[in-house]
Amino acid sequence: MTHPKSPDGSPTSALRVPGIAYGGDYNPEQWPEEVWAEDMRLMAEAGVSMVSVGIFSWALLEPAEGRYDFSRMDRLLDLLHENGIAADLATPTAAPPAWFFRRHPEALPVDKDGRTLSYGSRQTFCPSSAAYREAALRIARALGERYAEHPAVVMWHIHNEYGCHNAACYCDTSADAFRRWLKAKYTNDLKALNHAWGTTFWSQWYYDWDEIIPPRATGADPNPAHLLDWRRFSSDELLSLCSAEREVLRAVAPTVPATTNFMVNFSIDALDYWRWAPELDIVSNDHYLQSTDPGSEIDLALSGDLVRSLAGGPWLLMEHSTGAVNWQPVNRAKLPGEMRRNALAHVARGADGIAFFQWRAARAGAEQWHSAMLPHAGTDSQIWRDVVQLGADLGALAEVRGSTTIAHVAVVWDWNARWALEQPSQPSGELRFLDLVRDWYRPLWHAGVAVDFVRPDADLSAYRLVLAPSLYLVDDAGAANLTAFAERGGTLAVGFHSGAVDGNCHVRLGGYPGAFRDVLGVRADELFPLLPGEALQLTGAVPPDACATLWSERVRLAGAEPIAFYADGPLKDVPAVTRHTPGGGTAWYIATRPDPVTLAALLGRVCDEAGVQPVLATPTAGVEAVRRTGPDADYLFLIDHGGSGAEVPAEGVELLTGKDVTGSVTVPAGGVAVVREPH
Repeated sequence: MTHPKSPDGSPTSALRVPGIAYGGDYNPEQWPEEVWAEDMRLMAEAGVSMVSVGIFSWALLEPAEGRYDFSRMDRLLDLLHENGIAADLATPTAAPPAWFFRRHPEALPVDKDGRTLSYGSRQTFCPSSAAYREAALRIARALGERYAEHPAVVMWHIHNEYGCHNAACYCDTSADAFRRWLKAKYTNDLKALNHAWGTTFWSQWYYDWDEIIPPRATGADPNPAHLLDWRRFSSDELLSLCSAEREVLRAVAPTVPATTNFMVNFSIDALDYWRWAPELDIVSNDHYLQSTDPGSEIDLALSGDLVRSLAGGPWLLMEHSTGAVNWQPVNRAKLPGEMRRNALAHVARGADGIAFFQWRAARAGAEQWHSAMLPHAGTDSQIWRDVVQLGADLGALAEVRGSTTIAHVAVVWDWNARWALEQPSQPSGELRFLDLVRDWYRPLWHAGVAVDFVRPDADLSAYRLVLAPSLYLVDDAGAANLTAFAERGGTLAVGFHSGAVDGNCHVRLGGYPGAFRDVLGVRADELFPLLPGEALQLTGAVPPDACATLWSERVRLAGAEPIAFYADGPLKDVPAVTRHTPGGGTAWYIATRPDPVTLAALLGRVCDEAGVQPVLATPTAGVEAVRRTGPDADYLFLIDHGGSGAEVPAEGVELLTGKDVTGSVTVPAGGVAVVREPH
């Protein structure tokens, strides 16, 4: 399916909540009902317009199989509607009740070491369990039939964070499901599977489908193609559960949009969200900062741009935190103004709704030390004052809803390439897909260059520049698409170890970088990964003291011109950065990991040659600049992460203060300004 679109083109238009939706997960079942009235009063004070309810309520909604108790939910939804607050009503299928597992112990997940995991937390089910699927669809159907017409319900929240804790199950039931998936993929041709997996290696040839098992723990490294198909299957198996719930809800409530909360952030890579996004009416995401990351605002921006790209426009932030989380080794509180900057940065990157986990901080349970909109300290707290201020800010930004971002730069992102790169037995065990993509994204963020993310086979006609920082695996269609982009006049830049293997993890023979040798005009015959802490000096058209780490390779020119060379080491005088002009375009190859200053200079040159302009003509250090475009006006978001404030050229109206802007706008130290710029 495609996302529903309004006349303004917004995928979030199906959500019947005015302006920028604001709220969080609301779990009133954790509190006496006398507290609910206070919740309504405080939600009004904070400007809350939508809350997610019922996410972990299965045990209360269905106390025994097929016996329902909706009395509490009836009262809650009525109360929300009476107070003008919309409900994002969840199917509670992320946490089956204890009675379910006593009746169906076979539904418990099994890890790769063969251990059966117990219930007692959440997502303790096997994704391939028929009993779980039946029970999940039963409770989803019961909720849908009861509340399809309830005036408070504006969206279905399917499950919660699919794959967070049970991305894969290795039990015999999952093995059967894996074999069915493989038969469908390989059209019941076992010989085709053997060739795709390269099973002549290590005597792995299969003569019967029943011989194939999940990649369970074994004494040596697994078959890369087997492992890759397992990752694909595991993502698809969870997607099939989500799609089944969506179809049940659509049958009883066809006008109520459905979402599930993705986890596009630093720690999660289990699901191929390019396959998931088209199955949802509205794309939403949960994003949390990494406490030890000094550049967490860049990770936030990358996530926001990727989610906006998945959605094809505006999206919803379903969860983030007001302060500390509870699941990292040290859970850092947010600094003054950080929560506001985080939330408004998500809006800048396309979010049409801002929500937190959760409304009221829990006093019991595994997440009792997770921050919330209403903290343990109550309303006499900085967090509460910030929550109220943010509600006012979002109210002032209501007109931004539905606007989008126009980018002329695309970054190629592929979960298959990520999974394949991070498998065992690589030339270097230090390669991390997200680190490599973030290396290239960071200087674009600092320069204020708008970025979309794309699949390798996406339509690239809207872009002047396409970057492929890490595309170790690429199929023939993706490789041909990127090559054609450069040959038709676009600018393509490719990072090291890209194009190395095909869609089955088979090495592309003839030299590196495999699929991109011809378009890049280079050929490498041997790889020279560097040891941790090892660095090579670079010379040529690079800044003084330029160096490189992690990777090098013996590159021979085959039509390209050299831009930078290794100045020392075993590859002294070998090209490290090259530029080629195939057809009417330009193709760059960065065959190593330059230091941040050098990489920024190289990408700056690439952008200049491609005619890419930043959001601001003169970027201001420490100030994030993002522009959303609407039918009648643009909205310039300026977010000061440096703490010094800035004067930024602008014309229009600053929406957070309502003041006219002539010539320039003041961005307060650690603060935010949003300028409406009339067309």
